[in-house]
Amino acid sequence: MGHLNLLPATEAVRQIAAGKITSEQLVRDCLERVAAHEPVTGAWAHLDGDAALQRAHELDRSTSRGLLHGIPIGVKDLIDTCDMPTTYGSAIYAGYQPAWDAPCVAYARAQGAVVLGKTVTTEFATFHPGKTANPHNSHHTPGGSSSGSAAAVADYMVPLAFGTQTAASVIRPAAFCGIVGYKPSFGVINRAGVKPLCDTLDTVGTLARSVADCALFAAAVSGRHDLIIEQPLSTAPRVGICRTFEWKYAQSETQAALELAIHKLGAAGVTIVDVDLPPNFAGIVQAQTDIMLYELAHSLAHEWLAHRERLSAKLTAMIESGLNVTRERYEAAMTLARNGRRMLPDVFTRADVLLAPSTPGEAPAGLHATGDPLFCRMWTLLHTPCVHLPFAQGPKGLPVGLQVIGPVGADHSTLLCAEFLFKKLT
Repeated sequence: MGHLNLLPATEAVRQIAAGKITSEQLVRDCLERVAAHEPVTGAWAHLDGDAALQRAHELDRSTSRGLLHGIPIGVKDLIDTCDMPTTYGSAIYAGYQPAWDAPCVAYARAQGAVVLGKTVTTEFATFHPGKTANPHNSHHTPGGSSSGSAAAVADYMVPLAFGTQTAASVIRPAAFCGIVGYKPSFGVINRAGVKPLCDTLDTVGTLARSVADCALFAAAVSGRHDLIIEQPLSTAPRVGICRTFEWKYAQSETQAALELAIHKLGAAGVTIVDVDLPPNFAGIVQAQTDIMLYELAHSLAHEWLAHRERLSAKLTAMIESGLNVTRERYEAAMTLARNGRRMLPDVFTRADVLLAPSTPGEAPAGLHATGDPLFCRMWTLLHTPCVHLPFAQGPKGLPVGLQVIGPVGADHSTLLCAEFLFKKLT
C-alpha cells in the first residue's frame, strides 16, 4: 500500500481492528521505509524484518486483540530482548544475547506489538553518540541517548519506540527530531531489564508522533489503562509559564517558541500565569548532575574495573567525575531533591501544568555530541511527568518545541493537558 507507515498508532490499531488494513501490510511499509532511509539516518542497531513479518502474519490470524495489536515498535538497545542482541551501545557487549525480555518489552508483545528491531542508544545511555543522524538534517545530532528511537519515529520507520531518561534522554531527542516524547512520573513503567545507570533517576518513556500515541504505548506496557486518551479535555487547562533558573541559556528560537505559545494559547482562551520556582530550586540542576555522576560511577563498576580500555573518553571522564563526588555531596544533593519534591505541589497551586523549555535551541550541528540536557535535569530529578510538544522551527529549519510538566503522579491529566495544548499550538 506504500504509505501505511505514516499512520499514527492509534489510527493503525483502529484500521487493523476494522479489517481495513493488516499488520503485515503495515510492517511491510515500515520495512520499506527503513530500507530507503536507514543508510542515512542510521536509527537501528539490529533489525529482524523476517521475524517481524512472521509475527505480523500470526497476529493477523489471531482473535486475541491487545492495545497494540499489529503495531510495529522500536526497542532502545539499552533494554533487554530475548530474541535480539542487546549491546547497551557498547562494544563490550557486542553480540550479547539476554535470556529474557525486559517487562516493558514483554508487556508490549503481550499487547500485540511487533518488535521491528533494536534502536541505537548512546554508550550506556550517556553522552558518547552512536551512528544515528537527525532525519531533518543528517549533519545535525538527533539528541541522545534515545537517538535511534527518536529518529526512527521521526523518519516514519515505526510509529512507536521506547526511550529512557536519566537526564534528558527522552525529551531532548524528541525535541531535536520534532516528535512527541513522554517521560512518565518516576516508576510508572517497570525498569527491570533496562541497563541501570542511576537508580534515583532512570525512567522508561515513550516516543511517538502524537500525544495520544505516547499515552497508548505507555498504557499498554505499564498496565495503567487510565493513561489512554479516550476523550479530549473539555475545558482549557491553566498553564503556568516556567522559564526556570536556566532561562539565560535559552537560545533565541526557544525564547521565540515560548512567546509564540503564550500568544497562541492566550488567543485560544487558555488561562496563562507566570510561575516562579522556589529559590532553593536554583540548585536542583547541580544536584541532579551530582547524583547522576555518583550513581553512574557505581552502576558501571564492572565495566570500569574490567573493561576500562574499551570505554569512550567521554564516559571515562564521567566516571572519574562521579568517583570524585563525595558521599556528603551526594547526600546533600539527595536532601535537596527530597525537599524539592515536597515543595513541588505549591508550584502547581495556580496552574494545572507548566510549560517550560525542553532544550536550549534546535539540534546542534555535528554528530560528535548529543546536545545539552540542561533544561530537563531538574524535572527528571523531581520525578514529574513531562511531554515534549514540537510546534515551531529554528533558524536552520530544525524543530523546536516546549515541554508540558505536571505534578508527580498526575500522568493522565498531564497527557490530557498536553494533547489539548498541542492541538492549539499546531
